[in-house]
Amino acid sequence: MNRNSNAFTFLFAIIMVLIVGAALSFASMSLKPLQVQNTIEKEMMSILGSVGVESTRDNAEGNFYEYITNRIVLNHQGEVVEERDGKIDADDKNEPFNVDVKKEFRDRQMTNEKKHYPLYVANIDGEKVVVIPMVGKGLWGPVWGYVALKSDYNTIYGATFNHQSETPGLGAEITEPFFTNEFAGKTIYDEQGKLVSIEVQKGGASPDAPHAVDAITGGTITSKGVQEMLERTFSVYDKYFEKNRTQTSQEI
Repeated sequence: MNRNSNAFTFLFAIIMVLIVGAALSFASMSLKPLQVQNTIEKEMMSILGSVGVESTRDNAEGNFYEYITNRIVLNHQGEVVEERDGKIDADDKNEPFNVDVKKEFRDRQMTNEKKHYPLYVANIDGEKVVVIPMVGKGLWGPVWGYVALKSDYNTIYGATFNHQSETPGLGAEITEPFFTNEFAGKTIYDEQGKLVSIEVQKGGASPDAPHAVDAITGGTITSKGVQEMLERTFSVYDKYFEKNRTQTSQEI
């Protein structure tokens, strides 16, 4: 074939596209298990962070299986529909850990009745702690996090938050300990047993306020996004919390 012809040029381009495409496809397939594992470890670190267990990529999996004793999925009525313990199967569609709460939150066509609500049960120094994931909207994009409650299903044990694109030094500060540490010890029910959630209060909340924390200075919209996320998520888990709080009080 004449190497100076258009036919040769097109043939050469097609062959190169096929070779490069095959190489990229092979690389993507080869790296996928590592990408999945990295995602799993990152989520494990966030869950563990909400119960005060600091982890790295090296020990996140070991710590997770040591402290997280049970993984549950609830329906919108607060009823348990799936339950797992032991090692996570990344290919198990019913595995609570595999529920993509961010994807379900973005899907405006998915009704609450069809959504899945994961919950993690942890054992921290002999105390039962439950961890719930949540997702909401900040100023520039999604915000999300994990909030852990003590065995009374009322008192916050700890919290971790993250974001996609909030402003550095402002809304992005929701990830910092000075903000997340405020949540420990706060309660989400009032004295009458009514769910009141947590107010992220602009202008400063009193340290003694049982249901409020300080908002991020200059990050009003992000702070309100966190507050809305807390209120909406707690309201979904309210029936499950109430049932278990009643059982706990009866046992006492």
